[in-house]
Amino acid sequence: MTELTLTTPSLLFSAVSLILLAYTNRFIAYAQLIRTLKAKDIEKPSNINMEQLENLRKRLYLIRSMQLFGIGSLLLCVLCTFLIYINLQLAAVYVFGIALLLLIVSLFLSMREILISTRALEIYIDNAEK
Repeated sequence: MTELTLTTPSLLFSAVSLILLAYTNRFIAYAQLIRTLKAKDIEKPSNINMEQLENLRKRLYLIRSMQLFGIGSLLLCVLCTFLIYINLQLAAVYVFGIALLLLIVSLFLSMREILISTRALEIYIDNAEK
């Protein structure tokens, strides 16, 4: 097994931080969109608005999961760095492996969220074609 150095888990710090920033920006955009759609639906109820709100609900839950797995990955990278620092190499290797798995799950959830986002745009396109 290859020995981990302090730089190995540290490489993920910036990548995971940028991913979390992107997730947070998406969350903020969706929150604003939900408020706008809800206000429109109160003024003039519409099936399209309700479909969009339901779609956004799924996407918010996915973003929450994406963020949690990303934060878990970042925390484990920090723990891995600490374990390397105190010379617990074997534990560091396993913790780093779990951190990578959490990051993979977060990215797969992100792919799923993008697919659902596409469906939201299809709803508008279908309505415009009618």
